[in-house]
Amino acid sequence: MEHEVFTWASLIPGLADLPAHVSNGIMVSIILLIVVFIGYTQLKKSEDQIIPDERVTVRSFLEVVVDGLSGLVESTMGPRGGEFLLIIGTLALFILFNNLSGLVPGFLPATDNVNTTFACSLTVFVMTHYYGVREHGIKYLKHFVGPFWWLAPIMIPIEIIGHLSRPLSLGLRLFGNITGDHLVTAIFFSLVPILVPLPVMLLGVFVAFVQTFVFMLLSMAYFSGAIAHEEH
Repeated sequence: MEHEVFTWASLIPGLADLPAHVSNGIMVSIILLIVVFIGYTQLKKSEDQIIPDERVTVRSFLEVVVDGLSGLVESTMGPRGGEFLLIIGTLALFILFNNLSGLVPGFLPATDNVNTTFACSLTVFVMTHYYGVREHGIKYLKHFVGPFWWLAPIMIPIEIIGHLSRPLSLGLRLFGNITGDHLVTAIFFSLVPILVPLPVMLLGVFVAFVQTFVFMLLSMAYFSGAIAHEEH
């Protein structure tokens, strides 16, 4: 008889019948939305407050997160980075907290499933070309032709293959690293459940942040390339 892994989502009506990666992804998203709502409520109550809170609150925590994400996006993409803060920040928080949730008993992270990681990478793929068309219009297609028209028969297939490989590499990299990390942690827990898995869990936290950071950097690189203008 196959042993069924316990998850907190299995206790919630409506989520218990969904695939594990879907139900846990929904739970993490709901938790994030609750935290954001609490932070927004605290912000509205203290709009005229200039002096920061003396203690750590949800509002102060979110301010640090938003400032950090904003600084990273603008330092990487330049003055126009703020235009992409919403999409980059949403992907970063969703991926990071799903990665970290794998270290909490009762959670099976959504990023441990290739369907979720490909959904994130396909979002980046679609938005990249959306931003490109919005910025350049029909001239965006020149990105696929190359610097000279007579190179088009060679450049177009190369560019198409290169662009199609982006979501594949993004999705597989995230899936492979998170799955491998959680598999190693589970093995150590099954062998020696006390103290020994702690270093592996610390490594898991490091991997969770690094993989989120890599996904962000590559996404920002794709967005920057899509809106870049040729210098004459």
